[in-house]
Amino acid sequence: MTGQTSIRQRHVTFLRGSVGLQTLTLFFQAATAGALLTSSHGYLMHDIGSKVMYGASMLYVLAAILSWRPGGGSPRPILYATGFLALASLQVGLGIAHVPELHVPLGVLMFALSTLALANALAPRLRGRSTLPS
Repeated sequence: MTGQTSIRQRHVTFLRGSVGLQTLTLFFQAATAGALLTSSHGYLMHDIGSKVMYGASMLYVLAAILSWRPGGGSPRPILYATGFLALASLQVGLGIAHVPELHVPLGVLMFALSTLALANALAPRLRGRSTLPS
């Protein structure tokens, strides 16, 4: 039984780490969006950051699947992660199409949602529980 608990804990840690990485990359994107307005290097940093953010969103989906199926957790994070990947796809498309009037507000929304997902993933740990949030 301890081996199964250990595997579950690793999957939960992976899920928390992937949500944390996604949130950090979104914060980086917000910072480089501001740099885009003032620096010639801002575009390059924002472009590279977008690729890392998209990869972090895919990693979040993988972590959610692993925490559910082999880890025995709730399937709800899969819905969050998949929805977030859909938003990230839309965000990348809007950025490529140069539609800042939708790209910027969607970026703010994504950062807020990712921060809430991170708080939700960390909440049981802060309360001393060892289960995934449902």
